[in-house]
Amino acid sequence: MSSPPVRKAYVLLGLLLLGLLLLLLIRQLGEGELPQAPSTAETRIAVDSAAHCQSTIKSMPASRPELMTEEQRRSVWRAPKIEHTDLVAYGRDLIQRTPLYFGEGGSLRGEQPTNALSCQSCHLEAGTRPFGNNYSAVAATYPKFRARSGRVEDIEFRINDCFRRSLGGEPPTKGSREMEAIKAYILQLGSEVPKGTTPVGAGIARLPFLNRSANALRGSEVYSRDCQRCHAADGQGKLDSTGKMYLYPPLWGDKSYTTAAGMYRLSHLAGFVKYNMPHDVATYTQPVLSDDEAWDVAAYINSQPRRERHFATDFPDFSQKPVDYPLPPYSDTFAQWQHKLGPFAPIEAARCAKK
Repeated sequence: MSSPPVRKAYVLLGLLLLGLLLLLLIRQLGEGELPQAPSTAETRIAVDSAAHCQSTIKSMPASRPELMTEEQRRSVWRAPKIEHTDLVAYGRDLIQRTPLYFGEGGSLRGEQPTNALSCQSCHLEAGTRPFGNNYSAVAATYPKFRARSGRVEDIEFRINDCFRRSLGGEPPTKGSREMEAIKAYILQLGSEVPKGTTPVGAGIARLPFLNRSANALRGSEVYSRDCQRCHAADGQGKLDSTGKMYLYPPLWGDKSYTTAAGMYRLSHLAGFVKYNMPHDVATYTQPVLSDDEAWDVAAYINSQPRRERHFATDFPDFSQKPVDYPLPPYSDTFAQWQHKLGPFAPIEAARCAKK
């Protein structure tokens, strides 16, 4: 056994090492070297800074459709009367009943069939619903440069992107009757929109940033209350009376959109949900969910498992990635989880500071 003097020496040595550790810790705290989550006050300042410069960042202009005046509401885009040629009618049918053509067992099934979604699962009412991700601006704004591909895209390229990313399958070939039909229908919808303009009600409304991260646990409560009666508790949707098409589409899993889809961005899904869901109740003038509920339920849905798809050529310029783009690499030092769930305002404020 050790003698008392030896034990005393060990005790003194231990106390000395403990003291050194405490000194190092105090020094780190004093120099601010320990990682800390941003305080609520800091995040609120970032929210204000981001809101101030959102007009300079095309990716995230906040909008409030429910607060529009009567005069503003009259300016919201409405689908024009469609010239129902055979080609246009075929295009509309392809958009409404996509899986019957391109899905598993579909009449035009390729080597890689699409999932259970139809185009109108994300572009509501065959792309005609205001603030429902409609097609109103396509004819007027394409061809256009898009940062994701790093090139000028034509309409065919954009259609194919949806097939690969959201539908997870093989797109129709350029020049095929199917591609020409889908394009003809989309061009008809935008036929009255002046070239180079984007009508009110196009695409998806953008919600103001939260001053916190979106909370998937809270979102699960929103989902149980407002979503599962249509999309089921397991998120796998509900088939229609034919058993071949989904009346309410799957929201996650192999049958839903992939990680490369636009809806996998939280801001897109939150804005889409806010002004369109529950589908049989909500409208853009009378939304059902609060902003917080929309962000949280979007976080819950996008936190569920789904097919992964990655395109190595996406965003050749990383600095052009939207603040809520959930897949790395990034040109900033913010963590991937923050790019996926927020808070997004500090990221946007940091970008603004560089301008």
